[in-house]
Order: sequence, then C-alpha cells, then structure tokens
Amino acid sequence: MESLPEVNNKMAPEKLQIIGTAHVSQKSVEEVKNTILETEPDVVAVELCAVRYHNMMNENEGTEEKKTPPIREILKGNNLTLFLVSGFLSYMQKKIGDDVGVKPGAEMLAAIEAAQEVGAQLALIDRDIQITLQRALNQMSMWEKLKFFYGIIASFFSKDEQIEDLESIKEGDTLAEVMEYFQEMSPKAYHVLVDERDAYMAQMLLNQEGNVVAVVGAGHQSGIKHYMAEPQEIPPLYELNQIKKSRIPLGKLILYSIPVIFILIFVLAFLKGINIQMNIAEFILLTGDLSFAGSLLAGSKIASAIVAFLVAPVTALHPLLAAGWFAGIVEAKLRHVSLDDVSNISKCDTFRELWGNKLFRVLLVVVGANIGCTIGVFLSIPNVIYPLFSKLIGG
Repeated sequence: MESLPEVNNKMAPEKLQIIGTAHVSQKSVEEVKNTILETEPDVVAVELCAVRYHNMMNENEGTEEKKTPPIREILKGNNLTLFLVSGFLSYMQKKIGDDVGVKPGAEMLAAIEAAQEVGAQLALIDRDIQITLQRALNQMSMWEKLKFFYGIIASFFSKDEQIEDLESIKEGDTLAEVMEYFQEMSPKAYHVLVDERDAYMAQMLLNQEGNVVAVVGAGHQSGIKHYMAEPQEIPPLYELNQIKKSRIPLGKLILYSIPVIFILIFVLAFLKGINIQMNIAEFILLTGDLSFAGSLLAGSKIASAIVAFLVAPVTALHPLLAAGWFAGIVEAKLRHVSLDDVSNISKCDTFRELWGNKLFRVLLVVVGANIGCTIGVFLSIPNVIYPLFSKLIGG
C-alpha cells in the first residue's frame, strides 16, 4: 500500500491510499480487505469499468448474464477481433489464477464486499474495456495483428508453467502482463492499454471527495502517481473515450483495390467483346472451391462449406463482406451455439476443451473459409486476371 503525495488540485480527495495488487494473489485479497475495514474510507475506487463490474458480479452470484453481443454480431469483422482479444485476456487471467489457486479479480470482489460492509461509496474508475481494446487495435498494423493472433493460437499449445513466486505478478497487473510484448511489438497499442488507462484512472480519482482507498493493479501505481502529481498532463476524458476511425493502411488499401481491379478488367473485357465465360468460371472455382475446402478443413458441417462456396465469389469482390461470416452464421445455427458457449470459451484450459466449445468451432470455420477465399483471390491474379488483362492489351 502506498500513500500518494499531496496534489495541488482542488478536485483531489482529502486523503488517498492506493493498493497495488496482483489480480491473482491471495495476499492482495487479504491486504485489500484489511485496509478497507481498518480505514473505513468514504470511497473505495476499483480498477473496473461498468461492463466488467456487472460481469464479475453476475459470475460471482452464479449467473451467466454477461453482456455479450448476439452470435451474428460477434462474427462481423471488428466485433470478432474484439471478442477474440477479450476472450484471450480472460483466458490468460484464468490460466494464471488456476496456477496460483486464486480466482482472477478476487481482490476486486474483496474491495466491493468490504466497501459495502463499511458503508463506503464504490467508484468504478477504469475505462470501458471495449473502448480500450478498440483503441488499441486501431493503433496496430495488419502485421502486428497477425503476430498477436499467432500468439493467441500458440498460447493454447504451450506447456503450462507453474508460477513459483506469487508476488512477482505484482510487477504488473495481469492485463498489462499478458500484453507486455506489445511494448516491443506495438508501442502505440501498449500506450493505449497501460498509459492511457493510468491517465484515465488518475482523473477519475481526482474527481473523488473525502478519504479514498483505490484498488488497482500494481503495474498502474507509478503511472497513476505521476498523473496525480501532474494533472495538467491528463488528456480530457472525452478524448480518452473517443474511438476514431483509423486511416486505411496501405495493406488494406491494396486489398480493397483488388476487387475493384477485378471488376474493371471483367467489364472492359466484356465491352471489348472478349469471351470471359471461362475466366469467370475459373474465378468462381478458385474462390469457391478454396473457401469450401478451408471451411471443411476447419471442421465445418457440409452445409456451411456449401454456403462458403456459394458466397465466396461475391464476397471476394466486396471489401466489406467475407465468406466466413456467412459460413459461420450457418455453422452457429447448425451447432446451436448459445450464450453459455460464449461465456465458457474463456474458461477452456486446453485445445481439447476449446475444440469441444461450439463457438470456438464456429470461429474456426469463419477463419478457415476466409483464408480459403483469400488464397483463391490471389491465385486468380496470375491464373485469371493477368491472362485476361493480356488479352485486353493485345486486343
């Protein structure tokens, strides 16, 4: 526990104690509870947003009423990415928690219960997790996202390593620890995940009155302390909560331009009287067959693979659609995916358990069909588009 220095800010609380915790440490649970019961503060501030708070309380009470989007929404581009990242973080927290025998977030629950016991006001000071993840993803390049998802897949095949020194976890909170390699792989994303949250929580603490006990991950202590001492460096909260549409990177611009070029060449060839039936048929077979194969290799039902085959040629020419979305929706209906599968996916400890989760199987189908369609598009360039373009030039 550490008391912050006096801050020259009329909004600052009269007294502030910050407890840096490990999110999976029994010692942290006891420290949090004892401190709040002994000091009886006016406000207990916890490193939670409203969504995480409600999910944690529902889970603690034995209900599964987590705020999860419908399956159809999950399968869409950015939603799928956010869901995978959020699920990966939850999985890693649980994995560490199982190693040390403490439920992730137990110290937050202890703080909430102790606050109720002493009659203190509860303050949720962390930024909405969805905003944090979206801002972080917006800062990542396509290559950085690929490396991140490779890390997600690799983590399920890695051997479990027991954590010998529980207090070593307190060098950083679990979210920051799991994403530590962002500091090297994507400094901008790391800034969003750690530095921005430090500033946000510091401002939220400055808005409190009376005696305050703050319970945050140990990795946020120094950052919060800095911003509390230098409040003029804290960006306005509306800026920290803003999700800007990221500029289209060069790689995505190229991908978006491919279908436009395809359509343009087909249209020009048709206008010039060139027979394009064979070219179109070959394009359909390349995109459709490979999307069909990718879906089956990912473990889909035959009906989902057929849907992937049918929609692949069309979605290949539309930058905002993907064959995997349609195959995934059909797969979700055939497998009768429920909200239980959404909630339980983060609780899987092994790839065998993941394979038994219906939602995970659907996500594999989405990825498999999309990869197959993408390969088909790129194979179409030398096999369909280039020969057709040569006819146009020669004609």
